Amino acid sequence: TKRELRRLDTRARKGLGQNFLVDKHALDRIVSAAKLTPDDCVIEVGPGLGALTQELAKEAGRIVAVELDVKMAAALRERFADSGNVEIVEADILECDPQSLVSDKCDYKVVGALPYNIASAVLRRFLEAEHKPTVIVAVIQKEVAQSIAARPGDMSLLSVGVQLYGKPSIVKTIPPRSFYPQPKVDSAIVRIDVHRDPPVKVENEAAFFNVVRGGFSTPRKQLRNSLSHGLRMAPDEAGRILDGAGIDPKRRAETLSIEEWAALYRAFEGKK
Repeated sequence: TKRELRRLDTRARKGLGQNFLVDKHALDRIVSAAKLTPDDCVIEVGPGLGALTQELAKEAGRIVAVELDVKMAAALRERFADSGNVEIVEADILECDPQSLVSDKCDYKVVGALPYNIASAVLRRFLEAEHKPTVIVAVIQKEVAQSIAARPGDMSLLSVGVQLYGKPSIVKTIPPRSFYPQPKVDSAIVRIDVHRDPPVKVENEAAFFNVVRGGFSTPRKQLRNSLSHGLRMAPDEAGRILDGAGIDPKRRAETLSIEEWAALYRAFEGKK
């Protein structure tokens, strides 16, 4: 990795969150977690120098690797010039419509070691897209992975946001020494199996998340007070809405399940 960076006359750019995965065992676990077949189309986020791209190309039928760094995108085109199943796209993944990268009739998977500073935004980009992937396998900060996979009692706005769309599971923890340069925190491989049909029916996702954000606006307080603060309503009114949803107003936001958030959203919409 160091030799290739010298050849390209560049270095890992902190502003782009570039920490290159150099652990072959971890790369193999990512590919294994994606359960690829020759029929699969994969969008790889942040291929960097192409170590994971090379392993993905052995298993999947088509790889669309999206790289923001100009020098690395050029190096990737050179490296995979003779690979008929690898396409390099020089772009910011947060400005890409997934439908523009793959056919709207094509199922696809998302795989990548995501820059820590945009990991949550990248996940939302795909999970909230009209044309969603079937599976996401991502390397992210361990704490973020644990938050995503949390159960009622430890839920957060992020875990609700992910679990509305998919079922997350942590595949493996990766230590800092598996990267160059080494990050200061542990990482984890997380797999998200995206729901074809959400576990709860939400007619207006924006309104649903407005209620969830209100509930988490003061997470250490009881829901009655958090909703009052976050949604700018009287505490008594918030309490009545919670009662209507069958939720104890004294509970805290972190204890609610996805189903209970949906019930609260419906009670709030009915009250409006």
